[in-house]
Amino acid sequence: MRSVTINPSRMCQPIGAMHATLGIHAAVPLIHGSQGCSAYPMRMFNRHFREPAQIAVTALGEGASVFGGRDNLIASIKNVIARRNPELIGVITTCLSETIGDDVEGIVRETIDEIEEVEEEDVIPIVTIHTPSYVGSHITGYDNALKAFVTHLSKEFDESDEKLNIIPGMINPGDIREIKGMLDLLGVSYTILSDISDTFDAPIILPKPSFPNGGTSVEEIENCAGACGVISLCEHAGGSAAKFLKGKYGMRSDAICPIGVSKTDRFIEAISDITEKEIPYELEKERGKLIDAMVDVHQLTYGKKAAIFADPDIALGIAEFASELGMEVVVLASSTSSNAFMDAAKEISDGEILNGNDLYDLHRAVKEKDADILFGHTMCKKSIPAGEDNIAFVRCGFPVYDRIGYYRYGIMGYHGGIYLSDLIANAILDRYGQYG
Repeated sequence: MRSVTINPSRMCQPIGAMHATLGIHAAVPLIHGSQGCSAYPMRMFNRHFREPAQIAVTALGEGASVFGGRDNLIASIKNVIARRNPELIGVITTCLSETIGDDVEGIVRETIDEIEEVEEEDVIPIVTIHTPSYVGSHITGYDNALKAFVTHLSKEFDESDEKLNIIPGMINPGDIREIKGMLDLLGVSYTILSDISDTFDAPIILPKPSFPNGGTSVEEIENCAGACGVISLCEHAGGSAAKFLKGKYGMRSDAICPIGVSKTDRFIEAISDITEKEIPYELEKERGKLIDAMVDVHQLTYGKKAAIFADPDIALGIAEFASELGMEVVVLASSTSSNAFMDAAKEISDGEILNGNDLYDLHRAVKEKDADILFGHTMCKKSIPAGEDNIAFVRCGFPVYDRIGYYRYGIMGYHGGIYLSDLIANAILDRYGQYG
């Protein structure tokens, strides 16, 4: 048993919290930590989405590390409000601010009282999100952020409406658009908590707006308590918020990651059950097109040995779809350790399961199991060169920065399944040829 990590498979909590915050319209993530705690995530977002990520930081230095970061946080909140005029600030803690023990909630309340006393008006919502980097992962950070938003902002409603809350998790803009398309075909009103489809894939419009014209509004989050139900697409990244909404407001809840045929079927059936909407023929046609695409590539995919690495819910979804394509899942690896992932993975695969292991272990398992195809983000390719190991490589997850435009396309839903099956087949063709 190794006592060190070689090539880590996950990122720190604050990155997930920033991802969630940037899906809220006119929101600013304020990192309570050192300069590098914002510089590295901004670079990762820029490389994956090819979009600027505007993130503020309290820039704690040596003095604040000893005496506390109170003054830095107060000054930063005032500066963000004065210069950006946001509709929400998410104060995201880091390992440094958590270790020195700053009373972040108390400092935020003090700052709000001071601003309101001077300006004689209510200050914008400021939500504190605790994301110490030394525990959990980016998935944990996203989950903590979503729970903090719904806990802080949602309001009681006398009666529920016909809206449905969708918590997407750390997925791409293309995936969110696929989900929206299916909901529109079903005739369902919905709120995406939180929606990066137009904040991390924004059009160039002149004059340039202060914030992208997209994202979930603060008002929508306030009203989310009145929805008839909530579905989290990635239970590990958003499931806590769904449990809170179910427990406090009594709304119906489910967790389904709609990748592949059977899981997309379950997703649509769950929506139809919650909203009492009939499933339209257009969705049956999309399902039939996915089945046809799978038949088209079955001679390439059948019997291939697959190694899959991704965030837990995405990894499970891809593994199930790979099985539907006739592939044998010989390695199933999650970026984040989870008992729930372990239990679900055992039902899908008889191969080796890596539960939060590093990419060194993934490299070893891929070689030992003689995998034909590897699913993973760009860092997987660096740690396991496809040419060296002679396996096909399908890019998925976050971050993907060695290809342009990956984030624009979804792998969820029927239409996303067609795109994913094409990716798989073309990767096999590139590596082995027509009959390899």
